[in-house]
Amino acid sequence: MDRQQQKQIVEALILASPEPVSAQRLAQIVPYLKPAKAKELVAELDGEYREQERAFEVWEVAGGYQIRTRPDFSGYLKALHAERPLRLSRAALETLSVIAYKQPATRAEVEHIRGVDVGATVKSLVDRKLLRIAGHREVPGRPMLYATTRRFLEVFGLAKLDDLPTLREIEELLPADSGVEIEADEDAPGVDAGAAASSEEASAGNAGATEPPHPASEAPAAAPAPSELH
Repeated sequence: MDRQQQKQIVEALILASPEPVSAQRLAQIVPYLKPAKAKELVAELDGEYREQERAFEVWEVAGGYQIRTRPDFSGYLKALHAERPLRLSRAALETLSVIAYKQPATRAEVEHIRGVDVGATVKSLVDRKLLRIAGHREVPGRPMLYATTRRFLEVFGLAKLDDLPTLREIEELLPADSGVEIEADEDAPGVDAGAAASSEEASAGNAGATEPPHPASEAPAAAPAPSELH
């Protein structure tokens, strides 16, 4: 099997997969392909798409590869997909950010940082598959620990947790075409304004994407890793 045939199979696998496909997984499926070569073939594909000015490009997210449409076409894609986007309140985004950097974290630890009750918001984020239960803290009462999910990486266009920006930049990182909208809200003392968000529909899609922080063919230097990652 020659290189061109391998590249075609790699392209077909990434296109057909509903989730990001890792180089290791590609190597398991494509005959005579090693992970290092799989990465080379993906970079070649992305380079060809860009050179040919195709409507899509390769993103490296959640430890694997996805083919996503370019941001230029986001308006048309929104018209095509009429479903409501995933909406996150400002309070929900702040709660998600705290857990992303402090994970695994308990509800009480998040509330200590934010100064408001976050029970409803944490439940909403778990329901939307942006957070997961990661065990229990071995202290009296054994409170649940929360951590981010692979879907969190996909929604925010991150290849791995080490790519997290600073807390101030996390909202800017969210691709405008990710299907997520940030709602303006204000926290009343002791009340989590994100609670109301739990009734919103979770339908974020990956059809469109803005300029990726690390496209497969242009991997920049990794961002400084936070002390505690989600």
